[in-house]
Amino acid sequence: MELDLAGKTALVTGSSRGIGRAIAEGLHGEGCKVAINGRTVLDLQETLTGLPGAAAIPGDITQPLEAQRVISEALAALGRLNILICNVGGGRSVPPGEETPEEWHRVFALNLWSTTNTIEAARDALAASSGVIVCVSSICGLEVVPNAPVTYSAAKAALHAYVRGISRPLGKLGIRINAVAPGNILFDGSVWSRQLELDPPAVHRMLQRDVTLNRLGTPADVATLVAYLASPRADFATGGVWTLDGGQVRS
Repeated sequence: MELDLAGKTALVTGSSRGIGRAIAEGLHGEGCKVAINGRTVLDLQETLTGLPGAAAIPGDITQPLEAQRVISEALAALGRLNILICNVGGGRSVPPGEETPEEWHRVFALNLWSTTNTIEAARDALAASSGVIVCVSSICGLEVVPNAPVTYSAAKAALHAYVRGISRPLGKLGIRINAVAPGNILFDGSVWSRQLELDPPAVHRMLQRDVTLNRLGTPADVATLVAYLASPRADFATGGVWTLDGGQVRS
């Protein structure tokens, strides 16, 4: 499908590796001018080698002032902002029942406030371009996934509530927003790459038991759906949480 993304500009946060990198590469391949973001300069520079003409903007967007700086530098590099992909997040936390105030704060900063900080900083620029936001979330925000950290699941559920609730005021500014909720995604350094190294039979049993399509997802699977939602082809879609899990969620 032709997505009509050529010439658009896009900032992808958390894009030095994994899902975020695949999204940046996918949008770049569709003809977007891309800015990537992450906390580690060396990782960003390595990612840039596969994205001719892209810009790298390091920064920790869990901090409001840093998010504002990242948006300002993205606008300087891109000229305008058509697409914002909010991909910063992480599911590593303490086992259920071992939460602490400090861990709640850390996980919410990573999985919720990184998004709200960036969207608030980018609101005026996106309104000027009738822009689009896509947030990368998780199925852990949709239902209880056995053994998933409670902190992470609660943060992602809050992200879904935010996307649904903020879609109305953003819509009045001409901005669309959606979230993608992936299931089990395999890439270098992911939880599932480690699990496959430690206990491949257990992973295969989980897939047979829980996942209709009997496979792990890939970053490219996520990038394809994100590109569609960011494109004019999805122009009537806003305020939605799009499940992408191979048929794992039951509720």
